[in-house]
Amino acid sequence: MNRYPNCSTNHTQIWSHYLVLALGIPQLTINIASVIFNCIVIFTRIATKDLHKPISILFCNLAFSDLFTSFSGFWISMLFITNPDITIFGSEDMLAPYAFYTMSILSTIYNLVSIAIERYLAVAESMRTRFRVARNHSIAAVLISWVLAFFLGCLPLMGWNCLSTGKNLSVLYSPFCVDYLIFITIPNVVVAFLIPLFTYLRIIIILRKRKLRMKACGQATGTYKSAETQVARTSIFIWLLALISYAPVFAGVLFDAINKRCHTDLYPGVYIFRNCTAMLMTMNCLGNPIIYTLKAKTLGAKIKALKCLFTARVRACTLENI
Repeated sequence: MNRYPNCSTNHTQIWSHYLVLALGIPQLTINIASVIFNCIVIFTRIATKDLHKPISILFCNLAFSDLFTSFSGFWISMLFITNPDITIFGSEDMLAPYAFYTMSILSTIYNLVSIAIERYLAVAESMRTRFRVARNHSIAAVLISWVLAFFLGCLPLMGWNCLSTGKNLSVLYSPFCVDYLIFITIPNVVVAFLIPLFTYLRIIIILRKRKLRMKACGQATGTYKSAETQVARTSIFIWLLALISYAPVFAGVLFDAINKRCHTDLYPGVYIFRNCTAMLMTMNCLGNPIIYTLKAKTLGAKIKALKCLFTARVRACTLENI
């Protein structure tokens, strides 16, 4: 049965050109900036030899996921600018972009969870069991995250969509079905919040206990105090970024599930909110490299070192040719 039996099926143009440009151009700009920044991060991490570590594999894969998200977001933004009404009433043209966008976001979430678990194992478990996260572990985590994200993201392409029927049709992300959005969003958002919360809180508690133990023995605690402060600051940034990026999408899906109003009745407010959530998701792709690949100073130093290495190679080649 159609969720909107009293809604007209005559899809007329309802977007204003000024509103389309006001929403579309910032989305394109943010996506382009994210593509450039994540490409720099990926190139720097691959080319700089001292970054070839297990955690670096996860960081690099996070940048790939963010890059994929930015490309998918750019694709959706272009479709929105050229034919905005299909983002309201749904079209087969929107199915693939939304599927790839979902896939890349899921991959980002799984990468964030993998990084949180790796940090916990590196800081906490290693002191008790002598366990070290190896490159094979990181590679396995990357493969599993992409396989899972690919499978879940491609479910609409395999048939779980509402192109041929209005039953359970999403008003925000047509032609996706509401039950698919609930299935994808709720468990993954919960995972994105709870696992990093647990792991980083455990790391802070463990560092604090070790600091107090060393202080009781009369040993210096400056290193642990500094590490505790850095982890606490990073975890706060992670939570704020996750809250800003994923909470509006979560709220939008819940609204979509209980909504009974027609598409045209929701214009423009709800669809402006939807586009703003897309921009926030892309802002997450910009924030991840800053938090995880770390501070602009660190990245700048690596780029500078890479530049010096390139210059040295050019000079060596020049001397060989003389």
